[in-house]
Amino acid sequence: MRPGRRGSRPRTRRRPAHEDAVGGLVTAVDRGRYRCLVGEGTPGARAVTAMRARELGRKGVVVGDRVALVGDTSGGPDSLARIVRVEPRSSSLRRTADDSDPFERIIVANAGQLVIVTALADPEPRPRMIDRCLVAAYDAGMEPLLCLTKADLAPPDTLVAAYAPLGVPYVVTARGGDTGALRGHLSGRTSVLVGHSGVGKSTLVNALVPDAERAVSRVNAVTGRGRHTSSSAIALELPDGDGWIIDTPGVRSFGLAHVEPENVIGAFEDLAEGAAERCPPHCDHLQESCGLDGWVAEGHASRARLDSLRRLLASREGEAEPV
Repeated sequence: MRPGRRGSRPRTRRRPAHEDAVGGLVTAVDRGRYRCLVGEGTPGARAVTAMRARELGRKGVVVGDRVALVGDTSGGPDSLARIVRVEPRSSSLRRTADDSDPFERIIVANAGQLVIVTALADPEPRPRMIDRCLVAAYDAGMEPLLCLTKADLAPPDTLVAAYAPLGVPYVVTARGGDTGALRGHLSGRTSVLVGHSGVGKSTLVNALVPDAERAVSRVNAVTGRGRHTSSSAIALELPDGDGWIIDTPGVRSFGLAHVEPENVIGAFEDLAEGAAERCPPHCDHLQESCGLDGWVAEGHASRARLDSLRRLLASREGEAEPV
């Protein structure tokens, strides 16, 4: 029993500094448990299971986060650590459920490259989805890479020509073919794979990381859609420690309600200057009074670049723009 009428000391707002916490990388999230890699890049690297500490409040923890851990960080059977701090993020890939949803969700943190995986056939490519992923990449400050799979079923020329004005780098792969070109783009960095179900993300992961053993499935012959085989995001280290890839579940929509037009046009340096000089306040660059038309007419940028920008902005507004 403690002295005093209340029987206990009043609670304090002072929190422990956790100066003895060890750093870790979140590689998977499963039902409130976080798989963290401690000692990354060292011979003593180990996988640790952790839970989120109450002091984090509503702050979420996602794959790719750098965190501080306390408690049992041995990684042994039945051990459990606590995540007490989430380090500042260098990037956050976000999306909303649809274009009217005000609540954004962070998919992955601290990745530098967004790999947009699209099949050339089976299922058919969906340019609007590609446009939306490009908008999300520009908003997050990530470099996009277009990965066109199943080139053994259809040629890539039409799709490559459609995105040539944007200057987006691309690689083409075929089932059972060489992935050397893709490996070159992934080397030494953290990349996120995003795309519809059935486009071949898990197949690529199994080819890049032989020990991954990601489940794969066939496209439904009636609906032309793939079936979800990955239920959550997972980070996998490339062989010889040459970078990380994060495989994400297949998506059927990519809401962009959280994206501001300025974050998109900022990726177009030849057009951003014209927008700052010529466009009226709060211009969405889709209206007749937009000053970018005159900027392009004077030869400061190409018409193809402006058309591509407006296609991305229209996709952000939920309008279907054919390529």
